[in-house]
Amino acid sequence: MSMIEFTFPGAKGIPIFATSWMPGGVPVDHIVLAHGYGEHLGRYQAVADVLNAAGYAVHALDHRGHGKSGGPRAVIDSFTNADADLDQLVDRVRKEAGLSRVKLIGHSMGGSLALNYALNHPEKLSGLILSGPAIGGGLPPFQTRLLAIISRIAPRLGMIRLDADAVSRDPQVVAAYKADPLVFHGKVPARTAREMMHAVTTYPPRVGAMQVPCLLMHGSADTLVRAADAQPVFDAIGSPDKTVRIFDGLYHEIFNEPERMEVLGIVRDWLDAHPPA
Repeated sequence: MSMIEFTFPGAKGIPIFATSWMPGGVPVDHIVLAHGYGEHLGRYQAVADVLNAAGYAVHALDHRGHGKSGGPRAVIDSFTNADADLDQLVDRVRKEAGLSRVKLIGHSMGGSLALNYALNHPEKLSGLILSGPAIGGGLPPFQTRLLAIISRIAPRLGMIRLDADAVSRDPQVVAAYKADPLVFHGKVPARTAREMMHAVTTYPPRVGAMQVPCLLMHGSADTLVRAADAQPVFDAIGSPDKTVRIFDGLYHEIFNEPERMEVLGIVRDWLDAHPPA
C-alpha cells in the first residue's frame, strides 16, 4: 500500500486536504470516501487497509472546516460548496484512473453528502455505500425557522454537543476519538446544523428516481443518527439494486465497532459483486 497526500482549492478558494491510499498493482476499482461531521479522513485508515488488501484504491478528503482542510472549524457553509469539493475529488479520481464512474462511501454527515452527490451526479457513480447516514428526521417548523435565522447571523454559534461515548462500543475507539486533536469536540455550529437539516428535507421527493446501485447500512443502537430516521429514505430509494443492512446492537460508527471486520467484509463482498461500470 502507498499513501499520497495532496491539497486542492475547493469552492470559494478553501484549501481542501485529501489522501489516496493505493493498493499494490492495478486497482480493482476506485472508491471515494466522505467522512462524518467533526472528524477527518485519517480515522478511515483501517477501512482503507481492508479495501487496499482486496485490491481497491481509496480516496478521501477532509470536508471544509474539518481535519487539515481550511475554513472555520466544523462549519459547512453550504452543502452546495461541500458537493463541489467532493465533485473535484471524484473528477480527479475518474481522470487519473481512466474511469467514467467510481464508487462513493459516505458516513453520517458524509452519508448525507454522498446521497446528495449521487442525486446530483448519478452519471459519475457506479455504486453508493452509506454508513449511519444523517438523511432523515428533522425539526418542528418553528425550530427550523429559528435555526435558519441563527445560521445567518451567527453561523459559528454552537447549538448542540454530541455524545462522544456514542460513537462506538469499543472503549479504545472512544478514547482515541476524544484525544484526537483533528476531531472537533465543540458544539455543532449553527450553519452546519442548518445545512444538514435542510438537506434531509430535499431527499424524500428525489430519491425515488435514483438508479445508482447502493448498499445502505446502519447500527440499530445508533443514538447519534437513529436508524428509524434513515429507514424511510432507505425504503424510498428507487434503485433496483439496493441492499439494506441494519446491524443489531451496533452504535454509530459501524466501521469502528467490535464487529468491524464483519461489516467491512460485507462492504468488500458488495464491491466485489459490483465491478467497475
